[in-house]
Amino acid sequence: MEKLLEIMAALRDPQSGCPWDIKQTFQTIIPYTLEEAYEVADAIESGDMQELKSELGDLLFQIVFYAQMAKEQGEFEFNDVVDTVSEKLKRRHPHVFANVDCKDEATLHEAWENSKATERDKLAEAEKASILDGVAKALPSLKRAQKLQKRAAREGFDWPDIEPVLEKIEEEIQELRHAVQVNNQASIFEETGDILFSCVNLARHLNVDAEESLRGCNQKFEQRFAYIESVLNKSGRAFKSCTIEELEILWQEAKVK
Repeated sequence: MEKLLEIMAALRDPQSGCPWDIKQTFQTIIPYTLEEAYEVADAIESGDMQELKSELGDLLFQIVFYAQMAKEQGEFEFNDVVDTVSEKLKRRHPHVFANVDCKDEATLHEAWENSKATERDKLAEAEKASILDGVAKALPSLKRAQKLQKRAAREGFDWPDIEPVLEKIEEEIQELRHAVQVNNQASIFEETGDILFSCVNLARHLNVDAEESLRGCNQKFEQRFAYIESVLNKSGRAFKSCTIEELEILWQEAKVK
């Protein structure tokens, strides 16, 4: 870590550092941080441990980059980041560090959420914060929707079972149908979002991570689409030369395979 921190400081040195690194700000490197996080996920899903080792290094570098800029501004240093997360982990794991008995995983999860709620309550007292504060706006929209819903549900703002959740999806679909019929583009935009939000709520009630579920669906689509491409390439045909019925037959073949 010392070597990496020294490299980062050298890259940001106003006199001898890298021009690109010197001109970066907290805001400008956000896209790179998000990209590196997704590349870590891709390496894990592909099972490539050498690639994962490399991508984890790239993600760590992002943290070091933020810490260096904060140090230059006199806000905090890398060691402060380490201390903060260390204290938080000890506080949220009393069954490990404070001899508190947790019988099962459900109890552990409840204790974890209670600890987070206590931290939010203290923040709310100091800043009059909303219950929904702290759910990062930069999260992927599906992930953020699920976190917002989960936070609201902890306060009792939730359906008691899955039936009204399904009914809500059907209601939103009907509202979208109407918006399409009257060709109201603004309503179409809004109602499409309502359907997606309601589907995320369904996923939450089913204990499904909406973001990961859609990632899996994307991968499945890519695999099936690649199969169709392969078949068409071998026969010398193009997508646009096929009828939708022919493509549907190939799609069903891809599902079977």
